[in-house]
Parts: sequence; structure tokens; C-alpha cells
Amino acid sequence: MEKNLTYIALFAALIAVLGLVPKIDLASGVPITAQSLGIMLCGTVLGAKRGALAVLLFLALTLAGLPLLSGGRGGLGVLASPTVGYIIGFPIAAFVTGLIVQSWRAPILPVAIVAAFVGGLVVLNLIGIVGMAFMLGKTLPEATLLAAPYMIGDTIKAVLAGLVTQAIGQMRPDALLSRG
Repeated sequence: MEKNLTYIALFAALIAVLGLVPKIDLASGVPITAQSLGIMLCGTVLGAKRGALAVLLFLALTLAGLPLLSGGRGGLGVLASPTVGYIIGFPIAAFVTGLIVQSWRAPILPVAIVAAFVGGLVVLNLIGIVGMAFMLGKTLPEATLLAAPYMIGDTIKAVLAGLVTQAIGQMRPDALLSRG
């Protein structure tokens, strides 16, 4: 139990630290950040439940006002921005990513890459695009075009998440809770 709480807190902190990487603002109002890599890692390393809990802890702290989102954003106001779909999608993406890693018994590298791609790119962007369309008054196809530039970076992050997960599994197999 204590080990789980420690990992959940550690990965919530990881997501926050990844927000310190300078964001790149796009016309959509949704920045390109490294935080989605943290969301992917929550799932690939911690598994579905613990990964989602780490993200929910991060979001609770953010919505309470701590400036943990990229660019130093925080508070309830972030729910009234074009990023709302991505924020809502964070714990869902971590859960889906973790569920895939837990369910698919194949070598960790391809499983983690596929899981991070499905959860961290497909699921997260589907929810994010819906939120962006709603907040910007765009159609879903228009919002999808606005989100297209994120897909390249998210693909790279999915591969990085797979590589990091594999490295953790090789160095500290007991730390790979998604496979425990």
C-alpha cells in the first residue's frame, strides 16, 4: 500500500516536472507540451488504476490552484479553455494505456509503445478534439485539423514511453507495476 502511494505521488510529480519543459503554443490555444509523455508513462509503468490515480492527484492539485500545467497554468479556469478535453482525457488515457500493458502478455517494448500510442495519442486526442471543438466553436473536422500537429509529437512520445518503460523493466523489474 505504501509503495503504491509513493509511486502515485512520484508520477504525479513527474507530470508536473514535465510541464516545466517550455511549451510551444499553436493557433488552437492548446500548447504542445511534454506532459502527455508523463500521462503515457503513468499507464505503462504503474498500470491502469495506479496510473489513473497519479493523474487524478496531479489534476486535483492543478485544479486547486497550483500552477502545474505547462506555462504555469492552474486553477479551475483551465476548465474554460480549449485544453479542457485534454485535461479530462488525461486520467482516461493513463487508464487505457495501463489496461493494455496489463492485458497484453508480450515483450514490454512493443506492448508499451502500442499502449502509449492507443491511450496517449488516440484516446487523449479524441477527447481533446471534442473539448477543443466545443470551446472554440469549431466542427469536429475543423478541430481535428487544428490538432493534427500534435500527432507527430505524440507518436514520438509513445516511442519514448515504450523505451523508458523497457529500461525500467530491465533495471528494476519490481518497479514495473503494470506487469506485477
